[in-house]
Amino acid sequence: MHHFLFGIYPYIALTVMIVGSIARYDRDPFTWKSSSSQLLRRRQLVVGSILFHVGMLVIFFGHLIGLLTPIAVFEALGISHGAKQILAVVAGGAAGVMALAGGGMLMHRRWTDPRIRATSSVMDMLILALLLAQLVLGIGTIFVSLQHLDGEEMVRFMAWAQGIFTFDAAAADHIADAALVFKLHLFLGLTIFLLFPFTRLVHILSGLAAPVRFALRSGYQIVRTRRQARARAGAGR
Repeated sequence: MHHFLFGIYPYIALTVMIVGSIARYDRDPFTWKSSSSQLLRRRQLVVGSILFHVGMLVIFFGHLIGLLTPIAVFEALGISHGAKQILAVVAGGAAGVMALAGGGMLMHRRWTDPRIRATSSVMDMLILALLLAQLVLGIGTIFVSLQHLDGEEMVRFMAWAQGIFTFDAAAADHIADAALVFKLHLFLGLTIFLLFPFTRLVHILSGLAAPVRFALRSGYQIVRTRRQARARAGAGR
């Protein structure tokens, strides 16, 4: 079961995320949106959304760089395993608390406001609940990491993540002895990847691609206010 969850399930989750996202964009492009409810209740959304998104971005890129950067690169830069683990604990802990506070505000807003709840799907509520649970587990791993700051545990997770992307059949063996809270954190993270194309999370890809599309576009988008439009229409008459 351990080998299935951490040696095979990652490929299932990543395949469904990639293929499912492409299929959704191709078949239902008009559902590819964040479905913002800002017009229904703005103030709490702004504060909660900023805290949540900033925290999640720091966590995402921290995991991406921390897990997938070859160990030899950190050694060449003179960054010890212990120093890297302390950085992950401090930066990840701060970002996790920030994202959890913002996510809690968003959940409270979506759950208690009848109008917003009426416009929310079951998947909207489920994915937000899973993200909050994932943040709680992530913060929980910090207390385990503080018990040993030599960085060896961090190296094992780096070896696992890089082993998955290099198709190492023994990747799951690297984390066989990891604490349960780490395994739950990894499993839930993979499950969120699996559900990704079926939720509003797909708008993340649009956000990452927007700067590239903006730089490569052939023309410019002209935006006018209604007053300018009326003035031009009057001049035309």
